[in-house]
Amino acid sequence: MTQSIEQARSLGLAGASNARDLGGYRTEDGSLVRSGVALRADALHRLTEQDGAALLAAGVRRVVDLRSFGEVREAGADRIPGLPVAALPELEQAELSATALTVDGELTLHHLPVFAADFDVYVALRDALADRDPARQRELLGDGRAAGIMIGLYRWFVTSPVARERFAEVLRLLAAPDGVPLLFHCSAGKDRTGWVAALALTALGVDRETVYQDYLLTNERSAKVVDHLMESFGTSGLMADPSLLLPVLRADRAFLDAAFAEVEAGWDDFGHFWRDGLGLDDAVLAGLRANLLA
Repeated sequence: MTQSIEQARSLGLAGASNARDLGGYRTEDGSLVRSGVALRADALHRLTEQDGAALLAAGVRRVVDLRSFGEVREAGADRIPGLPVAALPELEQAELSATALTVDGELTLHHLPVFAADFDVYVALRDALADRDPARQRELLGDGRAAGIMIGLYRWFVTSPVARERFAEVLRLLAAPDGVPLLFHCSAGKDRTGWVAALALTALGVDRETVYQDYLLTNERSAKVVDHLMESFGTSGLMADPSLLLPVLRADRAFLDAAFAEVEAGWDDFGHFWRDGLGLDDAVLAGLRANLLA
């Protein structure tokens, strides 16, 4: 049965409008996803002091940052009291060597950069905004090309061994005995974060339509941010038609469809994908259920 999207609660952070709790959903066998243990968000570099205090009060132990080195360099590091900041050269090396970077402090930062050179949304955005020529912007993003970039990215989430390993590592952390409460995020809290949430909820036994509802809730949480960007890009003269960016800025059911379609094309069922695609075993699944289900 489809569940109300109101069950996915906002964390109420002024500096991260798409920060929310995965708790409150029912699984198909009637179990309840616990609140306060698996948190998803957009980037945390704009957090206020009050936001940071709220996350500490929530007991967050680990933060998983899925942004690329370039995104961290341009936007800034996460801002939570007690969370260490990884040096940018370390981030760059981790990204290039396809290895995870963990930095311990009062909280633990896990930097797991997930980026695809062929489907780099942020490069596409930068190129489009750098060239104010409307014809060039339409050539880059118009006539379905922006949506095509996004669909290619979601397919890559599943077809790339490196991407699968990065997503699997987040699931391992969520399943670890001392792993939660854990907050995972990317830049917008939409694509990479959305796929991690979809994987976790599916593994827990939440029905597919509810998984989609949680994914699409980004559009409600981020509506004001997107509206502001549309207005500012237009009034500043950066874009003659800011709507060209909407496929990049909004969650779309077709994007998540593309990822699940790749799973179904490559593996007999989600259980086989869990074992053979993500390289996760029954112990990780048991740990995930122990940590995330009431």
